[in-house]
Amino acid sequence: MYHKINFFKFKKLIPIALIFLVANQAHAEGFTKTHSVFSQVNETITGNVTDQEGSTVEGAKVTVVETGATTTTDASGNFSISANIGQTLSISYEGYGVQMVKISSTSVSINLKSKKEATSIEEVTLVGYGSQKKSDLTGAVSQLKAENFKEGMNISVDNLMQGKIAGVRIVQSSGEPGAGVNVSIRGIGSIRSGSTPLFVVDGVPLSNDAVSAQSPNVGLGNTSAKNPLNFLNTSDIESITVLKDASAAAIYGARGSNGVVLVTTKRGKKGEPMFTYDTYLGFSSVIKKLDLLTANEYRSAGIDKAYDHGGNTDWQDEIYRNAVSSNHSVSFSKATETGNYFASISHMDQDGIVLNSSFKRTTARLNAEESFFDNKRLKVKVNLTASDIKETGIPNGGNAGSDGQLIIHALMANPTRSVYDENGNYTNFNMNAHYNPLYLLSVYTDKTNTFRVLGNTEATLRILPGLNYKFNLGIDKTMSERNTTMYPNVTDRTPKGMYVQANLDSYNVLLEHYLTYDFSLNKHNFSALGGFSYQKFKSTGTYFGLTDIAAQGAGIAPEINPGYSGKAFVPAAGYAQENELQSYFGRVNYNFDKKYLLTASLRADGSTRFGKNNKYGYFPSVAVGWTISNENFLKGSSIINELKLRGSWGQTGNQEVPNKITQASSSLTQAAGYYLYDNLNLINGVSINRTVNPDLKWEVVEQTNIGADFSLFRNKLYGSLEYYHKTTKDPILNIPSSPLSPTSTVWRNVDAQIVNKGFEFSLGSEIIKNENFTWNLDVNGATVNNVVKDLPVSAVYSGEVSGPGLSGVTANIYKNGYEAGSFYMYNYLGVDANGKYIYEDINSDGRIDQNDRKIFEGAIPNFTFGVNSYMKYKQFDFSFSFIGQTGGYLVNNTALDLNINNLASDRNVLKNFYDSGASFTNQPQLSSLYLEKSDFLRLNNVRLGYTFDMKQLKFLRSINLYVSAQNLFTITSYTGYDPLVDTNKQVGGNQSLGIDYTTYPSAKTFILGATVKF
Repeated sequence: MYHKINFFKFKKLIPIALIFLVANQAHAEGFTKTHSVFSQVNETITGNVTDQEGSTVEGAKVTVVETGATTTTDASGNFSISANIGQTLSISYEGYGVQMVKISSTSVSINLKSKKEATSIEEVTLVGYGSQKKSDLTGAVSQLKAENFKEGMNISVDNLMQGKIAGVRIVQSSGEPGAGVNVSIRGIGSIRSGSTPLFVVDGVPLSNDAVSAQSPNVGLGNTSAKNPLNFLNTSDIESITVLKDASAAAIYGARGSNGVVLVTTKRGKKGEPMFTYDTYLGFSSVIKKLDLLTANEYRSAGIDKAYDHGGNTDWQDEIYRNAVSSNHSVSFSKATETGNYFASISHMDQDGIVLNSSFKRTTARLNAEESFFDNKRLKVKVNLTASDIKETGIPNGGNAGSDGQLIIHALMANPTRSVYDENGNYTNFNMNAHYNPLYLLSVYTDKTNTFRVLGNTEATLRILPGLNYKFNLGIDKTMSERNTTMYPNVTDRTPKGMYVQANLDSYNVLLEHYLTYDFSLNKHNFSALGGFSYQKFKSTGTYFGLTDIAAQGAGIAPEINPGYSGKAFVPAAGYAQENELQSYFGRVNYNFDKKYLLTASLRADGSTRFGKNNKYGYFPSVAVGWTISNENFLKGSSIINELKLRGSWGQTGNQEVPNKITQASSSLTQAAGYYLYDNLNLINGVSINRTVNPDLKWEVVEQTNIGADFSLFRNKLYGSLEYYHKTTKDPILNIPSSPLSPTSTVWRNVDAQIVNKGFEFSLGSEIIKNENFTWNLDVNGATVNNVVKDLPVSAVYSGEVSGPGLSGVTANIYKNGYEAGSFYMYNYLGVDANGKYIYEDINSDGRIDQNDRKIFEGAIPNFTFGVNSYMKYKQFDFSFSFIGQTGGYLVNNTALDLNINNLASDRNVLKNFYDSGASFTNQPQLSSLYLEKSDFLRLNNVRLGYTFDMKQLKFLRSINLYVSAQNLFTITSYTGYDPLVDTNKQVGGNQSLGIDYTTYPSAKTFILGATVKF
């Protein structure tokens, strides 16, 4: 039976609030006894602090000089403090000199003017449920702002991080517009629970589950659901913050094991209202073509003369195209004395580089914040975004086998064949499992419509100076419909046609209450957080379909009128999934004299996904920091401007497992049936499908981090260094059960460990800065060493490869002492005098069989890096970025399907296989012949722009025109389309790593764009 968690009631906050109020009163009484001068105070002084640009300043320290009373400004720059008129306020904030203001009334306004040279560790950075100055951080946190984002066609937020943050690896599962992206932070920490971080958008944690329907198998395999993050307009994003270590991520408890990514959208800023129009036009082409035999080379290869069909076709040219894309985005922003507003609308239209593929998205956003009552006591914030996405796809399922995909058909197609016959019709290859790729495209349609709304309302009430109550209500609602049609055709794949409609409806609601309390006692500064969170996820799906449908062009298309023709599936299918999280969390930040820092947090998460004996998991963390540069012996140093050492330890969890796996499941089947009556009719019996396990609990990730932040030579060189050691404990596996169990496998936690450890660095430099020329350069890099330990089974396999005669063959192995997802295959040694493949005889028994397979290095690169540069000369701006990796490997499953044996069966082959002298009769085998290094260096982006200053026109501020290029060139020895790819080839839910199977290739893109500000 489904286990529900009782809903949290608002009245439970009353005791918490009373505790804080009593503590505050006790603190005030104690302080009065210590400082008798307080008995003379009879005024409450309120005020607001802004910077040179008029923006509010959060975290400025306000001190009454005569009494020592201290407070800090809130997110709106407001403060309240007890003092006498005539006394003096001291206002200090990192990056500014101390400013003195004499109190002349009960309301004061302070504008910070004497700005010092900015440093890299003075920024305010988001953390879970709040923000901190970077100088006060004790965890491994990296932040990107809008000006750091990669210019170009970025459909989803994860693309914006590529090459920008050390330890964050972005890998596309496909180059198709809107396709999924694999994001990993500090290595791979799970076998089957995924490695995707938790994304939090404007305070709402998202589910990592699909929000669009997966395509059904109409004979060509299933294509994966689209990227769940592609609903956001990237032009609306203000900042991206990555919480990498356990100290930073533990406040998110059960879902923080893979790191946390906080996404914040834009808001109105002080100054004149701003109207902005962004637009670009992009031109894309395939990043490279594979080197196959041309028609003349094919004829000269000594093939059977019957395989020469007299044509001359480059099939890659036939399916790939030069694609045109456009984007238009309009936004308006404004800030007032009491609030701010931001609104935008955008439309993106991107054609894929493969025929018939496209992505169209329309989004609208409204962010608003307003303050109410005395001195802005109540603030209400609303964030709302809606997106409508229309996508068309191609038949390119990753699980289609050796012959069921468009791209592999194009690559295998005999170059001596023609696209059309003498009558102008598509040429019929008249072959099983091999078809004219253009014909295949013509009889297949795949259309997905997804509508998503994400919104939240946040209210903040100042109860007392420094004590705030916050309420957050968020809703994430998605509706998706996918229509897939395979019309009647002349192939052996669903020749009578099939239509399937798949529907997905998902719903996510969040309710949070929490209190924050900030106060200071002389040089002791405290910030406390305590709260409750409840989140419910629900998704439902249905599908129905028709077979034997009408021919293409005859009557009405089935997606418009499914009842026009065909036979219904029996039965149709559907499902419903629901799970809940109930959480309590707390955190304390302390610093003494801005030198010694301490952070401690604890989160308790209760989940309906786990057994009744382990409903709750507890995730603690602690971190310390020492700002050495604030010590007297370093003050005034001309070399070291800022230096801080950090150390942290903590635990986070991973609950990304299927629902209901702790509960028993059974069904009625004929296989378990028996004859109960004399009429010999078979009565269905009960089959046990899943064994109950009430002890199942979270995977736990324990992480230690040691780091340093620094700024040197008057802030000319700044950055951070990190060492991390991350261990996944109690991984969840579906493993063989004990004897006499009702099922052969059972879900349980095992005593194995997956260890990731390594170093990270981020270095930045303002190389040149003068009136006319500025040049900033930053580099980042990360190492990772991964190993599996104490696995209680001999091995876990995954990564099913595709190829003729290779059904059931896997490429990945998880085994003790080896990297997660290492490769397991024959060791290829070359060809003999007869052109036969030679494999290493591992056990020296004189024959090659399954016992001769060998474990090879895995897919995880041991070093990833990025280089980013920005230059500005007068009105010109120029930027570029490089990304790269070393130490990883890929199984080129595409090459395996294009093996030399194709020449014996009227199909094409890679040119290097033919040049190797291998025999046409060699049968394909998974071996190290197809294992290649994935090392590469890529010019990821380059941009040149010019800004026209239009201040002479009252209605126009500026126009920035730019040209940009993405994926301009890649230096690599990998022979496939792209070394930065990972096809999902999982087996039994165990994740696959490092397999490239006829993946939709990446594109290189040239862009012309403009940004106009009014």
